[in-house]
Amino acid sequence: MTVTATPRPTGHPGYTETLPCETQSARAARRLVLVALAVWGQEQLTDDGQLIVTELVANAAQHTSSHLIRVRITYQDDAFVRIGVVDKSRRLPTATPAGDGDTSGRGLALINALATQWGCDPLPWGKRVWADLTCERNP
Repeated sequence: MTVTATPRPTGHPGYTETLPCETQSARAARRLVLVALAVWGQEQLTDDGQLIVTELVANAAQHTSSHLIRVRITYQDDAFVRIGVVDKSRRLPTATPAGDGDTSGRGLALINALATQWGCDPLPWGKRVWADLTCERNP
């Protein structure tokens, strides 16, 4: 896995990786979250962050025909970490109620429960689905 740190125009540090749009890419995305949170001293967010990125990658793999996705983790002013996945589909995510016997359909509900907030930014060629986790202040 190649992890690249990229300075954002807003000055927020970030880690990004382009991955195949398939469910197996969730493993590399989880490692990226682990590395970023460790560098920023926010290890307490690792479990939630890894679950969120897994769901975002799975949703892109299941609901788009993109060949690649871009996973981005940014550290926003010591306040929150944003985890996002960009794909080339313009189809926006929609939460659908999952029945007791359903084996899928709970991803957005899980993200909603774990994240401080989440959303989707339409892009001219696709979309960015993101979720924020509130940081604990370092002493």
